[in-house]
Amino acid sequence: MEGGAYGAGKAGGAFDPLTLARQPHTILRVVSWVFSIVVFGSIVNEGYLNTPAEGEEFCIYNRNPNACSYGVTVGVLAFVTCLLYLALDAYFPQISSVKDRKKAVLSDIGVSAFWAFLWFVGFCYLANQWQVSKPKDNPLNEGTDAARAAIAFSFFSIFTWAGQAVLAFQRYQIGADSALFSQDSKEHEGELPSQECVGGWAGPAGSLRCAST
Repeated sequence: MEGGAYGAGKAGGAFDPLTLARQPHTILRVVSWVFSIVVFGSIVNEGYLNTPAEGEEFCIYNRNPNACSYGVTVGVLAFVTCLLYLALDAYFPQISSVKDRKKAVLSDIGVSAFWAFLWFVGFCYLANQWQVSKPKDNPLNEGTDAARAAIAFSFFSIFTWAGQAVLAFQRYQIGADSALFSQDSKEHEGELPSQECVGGWAGPAGSLRCAST
């Protein structure tokens, strides 16, 4: 690859962690990573209650085990996804193929948009189940702050993941424009200078020579 493409410079350059840390999409990934920890950590630690009468745990969100399972699952998978794409961000400048860079950016768009949707569903689901929870199931209000934190950070995660999708789309547009510019430049370089016979003279074997313009 002759030049930079899709938001990164030429392949083979030295890895610069400070440059990586200052990238907007890297910052959003780290923030999303922290938010995912808050969500699944809150539910795992304080999202399950038990009463002496029943002797078994139940989900703080309206006794709905699916609500707790959804929050934990989405949080853990989002945590792993953030780590994978942070690793991809670090490796991205070393990718020499423009096509491979394009695939990486397109996957970033799709995955980020998908996770924004999952967090939107999670926020609506947890908020609804929390709203219909019965006070008698938790008379001491145990774990209420953690339950609200999981809902709040699910809401915040919608925007951090949507922001990642927008930034990835901008990188895709930059890459597409640079690839088109590179192709046009090569086409212009391949064109031969035009010639016009403004004054000819006899060449070897009677051929006609033209003056270049």
